[in-house]
Amino acid sequence: MDQKPEVTDIFLWANKTDAIKNDMDVELFLFNKNYTPYSIRLNDELNNQIKPVFLYDLINFVNLGAGIGLTVREYEMSESEDNVLLYSDTAKVSLAGTLINLIEHQRSEIVEFSEQEHEFKTIKGIVARFSHKNSPDEAVHVVKQIQQSQSLRGANAWEINGGKFSSFKPDVGVKMPLDNQVLIVGRDIFAFNPKKFETLFKYDYKKQVLADKKVAEIERHFKLSFPDGLDLQTMVRERPKSINKLQKIEVGGISQDQVIDYADQMQLEIMTDDAGAIIILDNKDLDTFVNLINEDYMTSDITGRRYEVRNKKALDEPEGEPPRG
Repeated sequence: MDQKPEVTDIFLWANKTDAIKNDMDVELFLFNKNYTPYSIRLNDELNNQIKPVFLYDLINFVNLGAGIGLTVREYEMSESEDNVLLYSDTAKVSLAGTLINLIEHQRSEIVEFSEQEHEFKTIKGIVARFSHKNSPDEAVHVVKQIQQSQSLRGANAWEINGGKFSSFKPDVGVKMPLDNQVLIVGRDIFAFNPKKFETLFKYDYKKQVLADKKVAEIERHFKLSFPDGLDLQTMVRERPKSINKLQKIEVGGISQDQVIDYADQMQLEIMTDDAGAIIILDNKDLDTFVNLINEDYMTSDITGRRYEVRNKKALDEPEGEPPRG
């Protein structure tokens, strides 16, 4: 039986980091709504601000908490309470794991952010990567949400300078959030602000638990085929749209053969392998399959046009008609 990895001792981490914080190097990355990271350079004028904004208050919060009984609990097993710090695992919070993996292991593929090419309005958050010369591979990542309402763009903003209005010269102005939000140490992710943690990484554990149960039911009921390295669980966890829809699906109402026939009737592209398993290669295939088992496609008897039904409400049986099924 696999042993559960030991969770980072956040109090020991804070104590050790406090001793070397002034010597730590920092790199900044922006990431967009698709969790694509971009590097961004730091002006020398901000060097004195970056560590207090991203790191020092985190350390102080934990060190202070050690003296007043701060409790550390597993996010999935606890509710948010005062004096409780919740943590999870980046293996569970897949979007966080993917983002950090890109920063740590695919650095050569990360391009520098440009407002002209990438547009700041698509940016979801910022990551500050802290490391020390004595242990460069043991970096920690502090993540904060970027709220677009807290940004200014040169095209539609003015600045007050010397007692008069003038045009706002930078491409974008950003008010950096000062609150503690998310810290990632190794594979452990600490949610100092659970609501922002959930928003940053689209993580809703209760929905995910229900979706996991539905996935298990689907895997028992249908024969499916995936590319190497993928399975239904992995694809669903990275697809909030599918997680939401799976909450309402009743597995078993439609069989494997009926799904294939249904797809054929609706002229949808769905493939099967030699063993008759339905092939799911990407998110488009996943969405089509989920829609099929939820019977979300229809053809109008009047126009003959095909539709995807986004919201369905079952009608009562007509009066005098016996229930079907």
